[in-house]
Amino acid sequence: MPIAVDIDVMLAKRKMSVGELADRVGITPANLAVLKNGRAKAVRFATLAALCEVLDCQPGDLLRWEPGIDGGE
Repeated sequence: MPIAVDIDVMLAKRKMSVGELADRVGITPANLAVLKNGRAKAVRFATLAALCEVLDCQPGDLLRWEPGIDGGE
C-alpha cells in the first residue's frame, strides 16, 4: 500500500520515546510499533486524533501517500 508512516519523524522532533507516546495515546507499544512500521491495515480516527494531539501535529505529518511503495503484499 502506498501509504508512508512518519511517526518516527515526529517522535524525533518531539524527543519522545515510543513507550511514552503509546502511554499518552492509550495504546500498547506493540500496536504503536505495528502502526509506525507501516504494517497496520487500518487506523481508527480516534487513534489518529490522539496521536495528533499528543504530538501536536496534523494527520498529514504522520501519514502520506507515496506512489510506488509496496507493502509486500
